[in-house]
Amino acid sequence: QLQLVESGGGLVQPGGSLRLSCVASGETIDYKAIGWFRRAPGKEREGVSCITSTRKNTNYADSVKGRFTISRDNAKNTVYLQMNSLKPEDTGIYYCAAGPGYVVCPREYEYDTWGQGTQVTVSS
Repeated sequence: QLQLVESGGGLVQPGGSLRLSCVASGETIDYKAIGWFRRAPGKEREGVSCITSTRKNTNYADSVKGRFTISRDNAKNTVYLQMNSLKPEDTGIYYCAAGPGYVVCPREYEYDTWGQGTQVTVSS
């Protein structure tokens, strides 16, 4: 059974950087798309980024384009989210999720495995 564990969150000042990791265990994620989502305080969960399986296509929310970069290392069964130029509005719990996606990223409801999340706080 696939399990996902996020790490790398923390407290950072505006303009700073963090790298989140999503480590998979139980089965390979080679044939799965991985998405990053976040839930800000008092707001709905939103999609941040996605990377498809072996073709490695990526999507980003407009709010993070040019600042965040998603990547995957299939040998380590891990997906990363490099977050630069962080803003206070990036604060939230960040989740990774796995779903079907060879060429295009899945819709949110198609993700079938979720991690527990890691807290990111951007504040001075």
